[in-house]
Amino acid sequence: MAKIRIGLAGCGFVSELHMHAYRRVYGVNIEVRAVAARGDHVVEFARRHQIPTVYRSFRDLIADADIDVIDICTPPNLHASMIVDAMQAGKHVICEKPFAGYFGREGDELPIGRHVPKAWMYERVLEEMEETRAAINKTGRLFMYAEDWIYAPAVTKTAEILKATKDKILFMKGEESHSGSHAAHAAQWAMTGGGSLIRMGCHPLSAVLYLKQVEAKARDETIAVAGVTCDVGNVAACLRPDERGVIKSNPVDVEDWGVLTVTFSDGTKATVFSGDMIAGGVRNLIETYTSGGALFANITPNTHMMSYQTSEEKLASVYITEKVDRKTGWQYICLEEEWTRGYTQEIQDFMECVATGRQPLSDLALAFETIKVNYAGYWAAEEGRRVTL
Repeated sequence: MAKIRIGLAGCGFVSELHMHAYRRVYGVNIEVRAVAARGDHVVEFARRHQIPTVYRSFRDLIADADIDVIDICTPPNLHASMIVDAMQAGKHVICEKPFAGYFGREGDELPIGRHVPKAWMYERVLEEMEETRAAINKTGRLFMYAEDWIYAPAVTKTAEILKATKDKILFMKGEESHSGSHAAHAAQWAMTGGGSLIRMGCHPLSAVLYLKQVEAKARDETIAVAGVTCDVGNVAACLRPDERGVIKSNPVDVEDWGVLTVTFSDGTKATVFSGDMIAGGVRNLIETYTSGGALFANITPNTHMMSYQTSEEKLASVYITEKVDRKTGWQYICLEEEWTRGYTQEIQDFMECVATGRQPLSDLALAFETIKVNYAGYWAAEEGRRVTL
């Protein structure tokens, strides 16, 4: 089997997760051949991960004839153009969430999250996604959407049970929340395309959309999203500086709290919550209530291991879980976090797809539908009504 050669675009937090997964790929001959980023820290990243080639521009990365796959781990406002450029250069593409978004256009009043109508954003995002999808399809290359929740063991087991029982999903409830991003760009719509709902809520949203299609296929039905309602807010804005403590939410023009409800064409429902003001570490949860039972996928926190400790100093070198603000007291320790959250299985699937030519579990259709529903939610929240799709 020919070696699959990967080029990373970006060297931040998610690139570290992907590198962890690449080192655990089995049955496929792969190599991370190059990494591209503008900051000086890319050199240290490459040294630490033994990546032989460093580029300072994306153009140079996609021009490298020795690279088969481009893995895009850059800020969201760069995704769409990078996807098209890489695939037109003959590369297969892995892209982190979100697939697309509205990041501003010439003439927009700033900050755009406060001034640009969400109905306008929805229309422009749909136009851009249609153009991007058409460009992707013309290349004949594989597009792989890096939605790790689809590969998380608790979600894949949920899907397995739905396939076996063929039960009707009546209601799903998903959440990703934590105490807020430390990154300054997370506070700005022009950089992230929205707030907590698109930055974190896209994960449970993709999961509920995916599971509903698992059910539809198992039951030989056609099920689509019929409508969306939503509410968003900045709930941490009421806090005085001395009250903030571990809460990092400090948005410029994005939400730090959001609830989106999907109504499917069969009349069933799903609710997705995401917040940047939830203390205690990352919450990654999805509950599925069916005609024959209930399934609770507690990705994090879970009870694989619990600890009660009293010394922060002694635990300085010990990793507990992402976004937890202390290591003492009772803690839910996430074991093999990259596996529990699906990153390892995601990259394994993608590498097998490149080797065999089959389509990935997390594909272009899921990427498109997630963003479409998310922006319909923003539109619904702003106008205080149901948006019909």
